[in-house]
Amino acid sequence: MIAVVYSGSNYADWRLADKDRVIATFKTSGINPYFNDEKHIIQLLSKNINLIHHAEEIKRIYFFGAGASSPELKVIVQGALSKFFKFGKVTVEHDIAAAAIACCKNAPGIISIVGSGSNAAWYDGKKVKPNNYGLGYILADEGSGNWLGRQLIRAYMNETLPDNINKKFIQRYELDRKTLLEKVYRQKQPALFLSSFTEFFIDNKEDLYIKNIIKTGFDKLVKTYLLPLHDEHPEALLYFAGSVAAGFQNQLYEATADANLKIANIIKEPINNLLTYYSSKN
Repeated sequence: MIAVVYSGSNYADWRLADKDRVIATFKTSGINPYFNDEKHIIQLLSKNINLIHHAEEIKRIYFFGAGASSPELKVIVQGALSKFFKFGKVTVEHDIAAAAIACCKNAPGIISIVGSGSNAAWYDGKKVKPNNYGLGYILADEGSGNWLGRQLIRAYMNETLPDNINKKFIQRYELDRKTLLEKVYRQKQPALFLSSFTEFFIDNKEDLYIKNIIKTGFDKLVKTYLLPLHDEHPEALLYFAGSVAAGFQNQLYEATADANLKIANIIKEPINNLLTYYSSKN
């Protein structure tokens, strides 16, 4: 039996399979070694009935996650999974590698994740090439869910939201300035809080003000990540993965077209393609 995991900071998507037969499909809280230590990860795994029931049967674990970007961070996840799945061989890679495999398979391309965070890289058909992107929710993540959340609550607190959007925000969240600042600056994992406003953007995505914020974020994504990669690989197509990329495809197509870039594919969740890929290898 194999386990394939694709984890963002908000949640982790799991598939357990045995000889091309899916045994279980479920989600857990996200596993991110920037925020979670080994003990926390083991505790999280120990609360899931599917994992408890099948832990000894699983022989290969393929984990792809946000934050698993360096050997030091990967070893945190590796250690937790190895202790929980005592008879399993564990592979830990960054989520951009999962997106590349799910979108491109064995073909080269420029791959970009736009979900709760954002990132981009060149994939040569076998490996993702290292770069200086992926600086996280404070320094980067242009166009992502937490970037959108920052724009929304900043405008709300600065009283620059249009009246109709301001009324909807107040009615939906009932958050005052003090509470917002505490959630951003004093509570754990503020990126999760910021990206939680993505649903507000989805529900109001036909509003011109909301459309413009999304388009601005995607324009920044294109300028910061995609154009430099395209300059290095001018014949390459673009592949996108993530809830924000999939949820706002019109604005994404517009932003890339403005830069004369061509999108080959957009998928919301890489997990099913990953399962197919690794099931064929076991």
